[in-house]
Amino acid sequence: MNKRSGEESKRNIIAAAIQVFADYGYDNASMRMIAQAAGVSVGTLYLHFKNKDDLYLTITKEWIDDLNELTNRALDRIDDPRTAITVFITISIDYTREHREMILLQGRKFGRCLGLEQKQQFFRKRRQLLTDIVQRGVTEGVFRSDDPAETARIIFNVLRGFIFSMLIDEEALFRAEACVDLVLNGLRRRNNG
Repeated sequence: MNKRSGEESKRNIIAAAIQVFADYGYDNASMRMIAQAAGVSVGTLYLHFKNKDDLYLTITKEWIDDLNELTNRALDRIDDPRTAITVFITISIDYTREHREMILLQGRKFGRCLGLEQKQQFFRKRRQLLTDIVQRGVTEGVFRSDDPAETARIIFNVLRGFIFSMLIDEEALFRAEACVDLVLNGLRRRNNG
């Protein structure tokens, strides 16, 4: 198998695994089901991934890396903290909507919480990114917050609540713009007078 066809095979396996995990849950999915959905032999599947855990962790890492890269690339060009908060929230919500199957995959894996350390690190980095944005806004006098880290935790958990709402109640979902307006109105520094 040449490198190009190997990568294509791996991409097909990952796409099939996401769908199988989302449809059946991690515990009910088998490597045989994934191989069948990908149109490859079980042996080919094991050429790319040691086991189901390895495949799941690879998918989770790729999703995390993709979202982080997208967010960082967008924020690198932004100096205004209000715009940075807007971009962070919008990307988080829109990316999640576009990759709903990943939320299903994560939501159905709460049992053993495979990849917990990887997810905790992801959450810490995202919260720190928000904390830095809020702190910059406070420093520049456009945001008010006595505790930027606490403010970032609140914003982050509002977004997490939105994301996990996708699993059970799509009617509870809101537009990214509505979330941005609420957050910015709460953060906006007001002149006394």
